[in-house]
Amino acid sequence: MDDADTPALFRLGIVAEDDDFDRVSGLLALHAAFGWEEESLPGGETRFTVHCESEEHLLRLQDRLRATAPRADTTLERVERQDWLAAWRQFFTPVMCGSRFVVLPPWLAEGGDFADRTPIIIEPKSAFGTGHHATTALCLRVLSELLDSGRVAPGGHFLDLGTGSGVLGIACARSGLSGLGLDIDPLAVSNARENRELNRTDAAVFEVAEGGVEQAAGRRFDLVLANILARPLMEMAAPLAAARAADGCLVLSGLLERQADAVEAAYRAQGLPSARRVVDGEWCALVWA
Repeated sequence: MDDADTPALFRLGIVAEDDDFDRVSGLLALHAAFGWEEESLPGGETRFTVHCESEEHLLRLQDRLRATAPRADTTLERVERQDWLAAWRQFFTPVMCGSRFVVLPPWLAEGGDFADRTPIIIEPKSAFGTGHHATTALCLRVLSELLDSGRVAPGGHFLDLGTGSGVLGIACARSGLSGLGLDIDPLAVSNARENRELNRTDAAVFEVAEGGVEQAAGRRFDLVLANILARPLMEMAAPLAAARAADGCLVLSGLLERQADAVEAAYRAQGLPSARRVVDGEWCALVWA
């Protein structure tokens, strides 16, 4: 790839106090799932560094950081061009998720021996969830368990809130379900639609639209997946609980284990029973099934 053809790259730098570490890392887990650098500074702060081809995406992330962790210092700059495609190919490896799925980039789609798994092809251009982060992997693990047990079955309908790259919605569609993926970020919606095409998933099977949970108002789903942050999960407890069919399943992820009690309490206030917890390191998924 010639330098003139190489996409520009932008760098978002974040310096956060220790009290803001969880807030910043939580936002990055959702909006920079392709990865970031962390450096501990002598004064106890942490410097986070995020690179992305989309300046618009990093500007939105910077706005979210300012709203969620206003004391954190952020800087956004353009950096020297390099062959970033080659760098992506070196980083992006197949990810085994649960008993059923493997997440792959397009250039590995034909190469590996994954006959016993359902491949999900994700183009990691802006990276809205690739399976590398525990929150996405947790959801795919839980989905595998629900399918293996028969609790979720082909022919059912799903809602994927905060669809990002579309990885969860594609996994559902490739498992015989149909449904709706929603995201408030237009760049994520575009990425999800591109990945839907890569996986040859029909738009009628996996509809992707811009918007929040209000776009699903009045509809009931056999499976509701929401991989977002703890606070919005609590704020949307009523509409998310209402979106779950009477005998349906609800899976919440994107929260730290220490946030699980507060999130679960918000849903128990909606009449739901205690949730099952699935933990990976510091991250947790809440499952009603």
